[in-house]
Amino acid sequence: MAHWLIKSEPSTYPWDQLVKEKRTSWTGVRNFQAMANLKAMKAGDRCFFYHSGEGKEIVGVVEVTREHFPDPTDKTKAFVAVDMKAVAPMPKPVTLAAARGEAKLADMALLKQSRLSVQPVTAAEWKLICAMGGAKGL
Repeated sequence: MAHWLIKSEPSTYPWDQLVKEKRTSWTGVRNFQAMANLKAMKAGDRCFFYHSGEGKEIVGVVEVTREHFPDPTDKTKAFVAVDMKAVAPMPKPVTLAAARGEAKLADMALLKQSRLSVQPVTAAEWKLICAMGGAKGL
């Protein structure tokens, strides 16, 4: 299983909305590097759900339920989407400031490629972020 981080502005699509809906299609990604990451996702992979813009914190965990397919919101037919479901909230949201303060996360894509909306997370980063957020068994 691979791990990822996906970003959403809370004013556009907040964690609470995903929890209410239980599942969603992750559409609207228009960056080629982020799209390559969507294409690499497999069913069962887990992702951190990060509130960008306002909040700047990891607030939950989602699971990929359907691998990439043509993004129905893309008129050019060039981009893809994946389906995902909410798994669990992060008991204690992990802020960007907290991640920056952890030396072991210095190479994390969140800190190096801050504008990338879909990014890989290493197994070590996943474990450390889960520990920082009080999430067990995710």
